[in-house]
Parts: sequence; structure tokens; C-alpha cells
Amino acid sequence: MGTEKVPRNEKKKVYKTIFFTIGVVALLFVGLLGYGVYWAFFNMNRLPTSEYLTEESSPDGKYTLKAYVANGGATTSYTVRGELVFNQKDRKAKNIYWNHKEDSADIKWLDNDNLMINGHSLDVPKDKFDFRNQ
Repeated sequence: MGTEKVPRNEKKKVYKTIFFTIGVVALLFVGLLGYGVYWAFFNMNRLPTSEYLTEESSPDGKYTLKAYVANGGATTSYTVRGELVFNQKDRKAKNIYWNHKEDSADIKWLDNDNLMINGHSLDVPKDKFDFRNQ
């Protein structure tokens, strides 16, 4: 009387639901963990504050690259950060250059959209140089 059998199809549905739920939770956890690592270690918008070095405008005046030097303290080397400013558009400036073991910035515009900074060529605004990704 008290021993009713659960049909096999019902067991399969329960197992599928459990595995699906576990899979979704695991996928969300891995995604959040991956984003957290990116945010903490690789997001260029979280670079430390810096001291102004120099700036150079593109030949057509569309962009300005401002260079800053950051001093990480006694245990780390100087780093140079390059910030691209959009002069003619209402866009937020973005960091396009970050390199360690440098304390100066040699900026030369090759044409309206290409520049050379400390030997690294960048096609602005789409390229970025970050020593942590090399």
C-alpha cells in the first residue's frame, strides 16, 4: 500500500530538471568568476591615477593622446598610460596605452588615425596596447 512506484518517465524529467539547474548555476558562477578576474586585473579603466606628462593632437585635430606616468611605489616600476581624447565628438576619453618600465612618452602621429608611442604603433580608436596582454 505505501510502496508506489514512480514511473520511469517521471524520474527522467526530475533528473533532467536537476542537471539543467545545476548546469545553469555552474555557468553563471564561471561567468561571474571570469568577469571578476577581468575587472580586477585587466580592465584598463581601473588603471591607477597618474601624473601628466605630455600630449599630442592628430594632424586633423580629431584626436589628442594625453600621456601620464604612474609611480607604483618602491616595489614596482614606472608605467606610462596613454589616454585618447575625442576632440570633435561627445565621447568619453579611453585608455589605449599602458606599458611598464617607462617614465616618458615619445608620441608621433603617422597620419590622422595612426600613431607611434614609445615604439608601439596604434590605429586609433580601435587599437590598444597593454603590456599585461603581451
